[in-house]
Amino acid sequence: MIKDYFLNYRAMQSDFTLRLDKPEQPYFHNANGLPDWSITFAETGANAMTGARVKRIEKYIQEDNFLLTYGDGVADIDINRLIEFHQEHRKTGTVTGVRTKSRYGELSVLEGQVKRFSEKPQAKEGFISGGFFVFQRRVFDYLSDDDSCVLELAPLETLSQEGQLMSYLHPGSWHCVDTYRDFIALNEMWKQGAPWKVWE
Repeated sequence: MIKDYFLNYRAMQSDFTLRLDKPEQPYFHNANGLPDWSITFAETGANAMTGARVKRIEKYIQEDNFLLTYGDGVADIDINRLIEFHQEHRKTGTVTGVRTKSRYGELSVLEGQVKRFSEKPQAKEGFISGGFFVFQRRVFDYLSDDDSCVLELAPLETLSQEGQLMSYLHPGSWHCVDTYRDFIALNEMWKQGAPWKVWE
């Protein structure tokens, strides 16, 4: 579906004239207004885990540093500042740390009595991985082409143990889409003015 979307992107985004009795390609009237993106579509295998998928795109990464995300999270992260932070510390990797709201109400209980109830509170302690990374190319040395290679296990754990993984702490908006409930909630947020829509 993603490939079809982009293969037909120009036709779907433009006015065009098509002569059905001629073999020529359609004439696109406003194609000059389309983005000048260069996109590589890499087939990494249906059964590959996250580390194997990243390893299999190594041949397409020419830069010394590159960005990586899962694609199921939305945030108002300052990407330029994230890159600057990564370049400042010169470690192999940077993961964005975020705080997230609990899916459940939080109870503060003393001797069986509820002293405080907070509906879906913001986590007060600790951060979780927000799924937005910057890596140096040498991260590929920590990855395997084997389907079972999970980025979040041995590769990131080893980087952490070696002091080669930093965390850029993002205090702003962050949400992920893991469930249908998330899908509904984020679509409602979009209608009301999503905080992660920072490109306009």
